[in-house]
Amino acid sequence: MDAIALLKKDHREVEQLFKKFQSAGERAGKQKQKLVQQMIEALSKHAVIEESLFYPACRVALKDIDEEEQVLESLEEHHVVKWLLSELDGMKPSEERFEAKVTVLIENVKHHVKEEERELFPKIKKLMAKEQLQAIGVAMAQLKRTAPTKPHPRSPDQPPGNLFTTPIAAITDRATDLVKGAMRRRRGREPAEQTTH
Repeated sequence: MDAIALLKKDHREVEQLFKKFQSAGERAGKQKQKLVQQMIEALSKHAVIEESLFYPACRVALKDIDEEEQVLESLEEHHVVKWLLSELDGMKPSEERFEAKVTVLIENVKHHVKEEERELFPKIKKLMAKEQLQAIGVAMAQLKRTAPTKPHPRSPDQPPGNLFTTPIAAITDRATDLVKGAMRRRRGREPAEQTTH
């Protein structure tokens, strides 16, 4: 799958999560929290593959036509989204600003996707050979398998910095996910404490 097709596929998957969240009822707290965790993981991985591989290639291609600014704007949009994701990570649906943060997240991501698909992707398709887009897509798919599962808004978002921090963040995220999963499973097996007076 070429790079643009892979990114569009990610966009559609995240849009489906947004639709499910927006159609969930007011009392669907657990479902909404689960959907937000899926958004966090999907968008974190998506940001890493774009920032590590796609955007650097785009900057090189766009430099010749003096339009690198579009990639810089995309990086800033990612930065805002990653802060929102980091604030939502671990937030309870009962918290006052939970719904508002998710709404702002959805609006920001939709705006970003619209700009990429209407402006950036068509330019890149014209500037890069099919083989180049295919090679970037293969590398992105490989990186996505090991990418961090959480946002890291304070980490570098461009090479060479992100090439060093991304693997460390991925290992840390996966270790945290394993521990949290084990704790949830353990809590599910332990009988509830009985209180006696």
